[in-house]
Amino acid sequence: MSLLSDLVNLNLSESTEKIIAEYIWIGGSGLDLRSKARTLPGPVTDPAKLPKWNYDGSSTDQAPGDNSEVILHPQAIFKDPFRRGKNILVICDAYTPAGEPIPTNKRFNAAKIFSHPDVVAEEPWYGIEQEYTLLQKDTKWPLGWPIGGFPGPQGPYYCGAGADKAFGRDIVDSHYKACLYAGINISGINAEVMPGQWEFQVGPTVGIAAGDQLWAARYILERITEIAGVVLSLDPKPIQGDWNGAGAHANYSTKSMRNDGGIDVIKKAIEKLSLRHKEHIAAYGKGNERRLTGLHETADIHTFSWGVANRGASVRIGRDTEKAGKGYFEDRRPASNMDPYIVTSMIAETTILSK
Repeated sequence: MSLLSDLVNLNLSESTEKIIAEYIWIGGSGLDLRSKARTLPGPVTDPAKLPKWNYDGSSTDQAPGDNSEVILHPQAIFKDPFRRGKNILVICDAYTPAGEPIPTNKRFNAAKIFSHPDVVAEEPWYGIEQEYTLLQKDTKWPLGWPIGGFPGPQGPYYCGAGADKAFGRDIVDSHYKACLYAGINISGINAEVMPGQWEFQVGPTVGIAAGDQLWAARYILERITEIAGVVLSLDPKPIQGDWNGAGAHANYSTKSMRNDGGIDVIKKAIEKLSLRHKEHIAAYGKGNERRLTGLHETADIHTFSWGVANRGASVRIGRDTEKAGKGYFEDRRPASNMDPYIVTSMIAETTILSK
């Protein structure tokens, strides 16, 4: 095994100019991540200079068998924390051979919204809090939980420390450092309220980069849990009963919100969100009705609400923002399995483009 480890960690730059690029895309479920690698003649830092590639869409539930070719368009580059050196991870979106975005390509429409002049002028910032649950591989039961049983009630686990409170910290810290190495603007991590559940935050990021970076961070986490022999779950309510669900709260601001008097802009934006509550809920992740019950720090899925420092509201304004009269707000409705391209662009569309 030591020889295998040595080979995996070979430094290619000592013997060749060539690099390895891992092309990553979203599969047919809209949540599964797929990837494959190719050799390039030398380092690349601009995704526009990367070659397009193709894959068998019939094997990812994205194309019929008699017309299975799907084309990958490179969109964002990150350093590869697994192969290291000058090797890269490449976030791609997917198109038909005729150049049309396939149905699961949610980046295409998001990029159109983020390139609108009114949106560009407002420089929308995002900070996404990605919650997730680590599961034991063979039982699909949360990490650290007794098989077929339950741990003690919630209370000591949130931001907790100790072998009886924090389960999977080695995975979490590995992911944290790998994301920083990759160039992802990961801003923090913490243990969550339910044991075996954790959170990482990505941001602040601007526009379409929020989606690119969150998908890259999810991919890296999938790879690390693969190495650790643990299953990653983004289910918004993995365990029924008196246990917290998993969300992906979206913190958001525009230039107008960050300027003096921005609190009024924030309140107008929240009013716009209230008018499209049903449309947003429909796009904020599958199974979210199991999470948004009005319990466990959530608002009821059917009712829009907002408040200052209220974690039981649909949208929360922080005390610092209220005091400063400017800043950001938090949309607490998105589920952990949401597509960040959909959520970020929809928030921008509703708050900036809708009149």
